[in-house]
Amino acid sequence: MAINTEKNSYTVIFAIIMVVVVGTILAFLASGLRPQIDENERFAKQQNILYAMGVNRNEGEGDVSFIPTNEVENEFSKYITEQLVIVDGDAQAQEEAYLIDLKRQLNALKKGEEAKLPLFIGEKDSKKFYIVPMYGKGLWDAIWGYLSLDENMVVQGVYFDHKGETAGLGANIKMRFFMDDFSGESLLKGNSLSGINVVKGNGDPLNNDKIDNEVDAIAGATITGNGVTAMIKETLKIYKPYLETIRTN
Repeated sequence: MAINTEKNSYTVIFAIIMVVVVGTILAFLASGLRPQIDENERFAKQQNILYAMGVNRNEGEGDVSFIPTNEVENEFSKYITEQLVIVDGDAQAQEEAYLIDLKRQLNALKKGEEAKLPLFIGEKDSKKFYIVPMYGKGLWDAIWGYLSLDENMVVQGVYFDHKGETAGLGANIKMRFFMDDFSGESLLKGNSLSGINVVKGNGDPLNNDKIDNEVDAIAGATITGNGVTAMIKETLKIYKPYLETIRTN
């Protein structure tokens, strides 16, 4: 007996079978690839942290160039000397603190719950770096990154990334021409931790003034720039109890 493929019931049953089959295949592939995905995410975090403290393969004024994945674990162990979690202002050593989900910890903090805030200490050329992770909101979705500073609260480097900012506009927060401007900027205004404002038309397009708490904005990306500003300020606010203990300025 031939199957009547013109009936609505046939179409519905066929669609259900296809959904089940495709869903099963995708679940199987996701399960099989999970270890590789986790490893790639781990390497990416190590690369980003190192990038913020100036350990990278950048040349001249070219593109962003990370430490290769086949070298990053050794470089991370070499340059990151301490991994800490900040709990109620107190620093505690914790292995692989870089794997902590910062978004989850910030959500816990907003609810008044205990949060473990990761922080990393690195050393390069006899200089100490304090690398703080950041998480915020851009125009369309999440933005995040790492802020590297010294004991004088001067930025030594940054790394920014995003989930869905507009290509050629807000997405440029991860380009060198924007990130490089933050290096050397003071996070202090007077004697207080202030942060850095991303400002349109700040009158300092070459970013020569390093004590004005400002960098030039990306054209056409005002809301994303405001998100970066807010992310930095909020990060300094929640890490302030610890940062005040290392300040020499």
